[in-house]
Amino acid sequence: MAQKKRLLTGLQPSGQLHIGNYFGALKPFVDSYEEFESFLMVADYHTLTTLKDPEVLRQNTLDIVRAYLAAGVDPKKAVIFKQSDIAEHTSLPGYLKRS
Repeated sequence: MAQKKRLLTGLQPSGQLHIGNYFGALKPFVDSYEEFESFLMVADYHTLTTLKDPEVLRQNTLDIVRAYLAAGVDPKKAVIFKQSDIAEHTSLPGYLKRS
């Protein structure tokens, strides 16, 4: 049995989701994620330079997860995670520079 390729994508919780998020990220993911070993990231580190209110960030993060689920993502078939929950994420740029 062939191993599935991996798919990683995400949305920043910097504001309310809009129709562009749906057609540009959510729908394409929903249409193809079952073909891959899929990972959905809420890219909260990417938002820290523009969004300073922690309560708004928390709410926007929950809204993104709700949107993934409402769009049809089955959490048994895709890993949904918050970028800041992966401590190693902040180390990645250092590894990439050495390559």
